[in-house]
Amino acid sequence: MKLEQTTRDGVVVFSVKGRLDGSTAGEFEQSVLAVLENGTTRIIFDCNGLDYINSTGLRVLVMAYQRLHGREGRIAVCSLKDYIQEVFTISGYDQIFALHQDCSEALRRLRDDD
Repeated sequence: MKLEQTTRDGVVVFSVKGRLDGSTAGEFEQSVLAVLENGTTRIIFDCNGLDYINSTGLRVLVMAYQRLHGREGRIAVCSLKDYIQEVFTISGYDQIFALHQDCSEALRRLRDDD
């Protein structure tokens, strides 16, 4: 997995590439926890380069959602490949996370909801 973190208009964007599974979720979780502990309330997970995700990777997203939910925070997920979006749909996570076509749309929606 390759993970890039940027900030756009006060929103932290994690760009995830490769596989997000048991062998890589720990690094991902540490990065997400670090921004949450710094007070971040808006996160976008850009999955344009994500090739695979399993329940361990999804657990990190849910953990971030749970921590932000009590703080009026928001999470958006964008740029899912069809087969990754199917995982979100089958698992019901498309009902928890706002799914967007691309990062620009996700950013616009997070800003509009302020």
